[in-house]
Amino acid sequence: MGPGVRIGVIGLVLHPVKPVDKSLETILAFAVGRPLRVLARDSDRHRVPPGVEVLPEPRFLREVDGLIALGGDGTMLGAMRLMVERPVPVLGVNHGNLGFLVEVSPGELPAVLEKMAAGDFTVEQYGCLEITTDRTRYAFNDVVVSRPGRGAVSIDLEVNDLQYGYYRSDAVIVATPTGSTAYNYAAGGPVLSPSSGALVITPVAPMSGIGRAVVLGAGDRIALTIADESSAGVIDVDGTAAGELRPGDRLEATVRADAAQVVRFSAVAHASRSRIKLSLLDLPLRRDQLLELIPPELRHRAKEIEDF
Repeated sequence: MGPGVRIGVIGLVLHPVKPVDKSLETILAFAVGRPLRVLARDSDRHRVPPGVEVLPEPRFLREVDGLIALGGDGTMLGAMRLMVERPVPVLGVNHGNLGFLVEVSPGELPAVLEKMAAGDFTVEQYGCLEITTDRTRYAFNDVVVSRPGRGAVSIDLEVNDLQYGYYRSDAVIVATPTGSTAYNYAAGGPVLSPSSGALVITPVAPMSGIGRAVVLGAGDRIALTIADESSAGVIDVDGTAAGELRPGDRLEATVRADAAQVVRFSAVAHASRSRIKLSLLDLPLRRDQLLELIPPELRHRAKEIEDF
């Protein structure tokens, strides 16, 4: 997508426990003397300094035209889920550890805010899973149905209203391309290209039934039903507990395209960082390929260490 629009109302989404005071000070100092409003939700009232407008969440969601998520990938995913019904550009500032979605470090924030105010950025569109049980939820990484304790969970799979088979396993993961590098990968599932728009279903420790990952298209509709002889299943959406499925209960999932807009300043730099992070997941890279991921100004240092 081309250059982003100028953002005049920034909403803040904060990590629930990590200190983000320095970044809040940077944002507020930048807003002084500019036609820029900085908003937070009621739930963060006691964590934001004077100068931040605090609004009830429904008003917050209506009035922001951009979000800044201060945290890690979990905070970023929460910010993206907030705006599924009205996607706006979301900037992630990394106060976490390993982040695939967040692009900016706190030290880069002053320069980045200048670019955002000028509209000098692009947005990357992300799809999500729209999940229906007793209510509708959204997952940008994955939805997992797992056994709550001992034993296995038995789950029947339907694809486009056709019976596809069953799982008997510790858990079943339904992941987007974004989430394919998370639990899905740890369980032996494939890494999906973001451009594929696909989804992958992967059993964890399968005992019988479907034993391998299944990749489906963006237009496919899936349904997971807890079998009558099964114990109940626990639902997790993007790593957050989201209820329980009892025998006979059904979970439906479809891909919702263009559900979030993530701010990007350099697609090449972000792709390079993602390759480094993927290499930490044991995706095989030769030494010369790893060297390519190091910024040019630092490569000579890496060569000196290698020679030493």
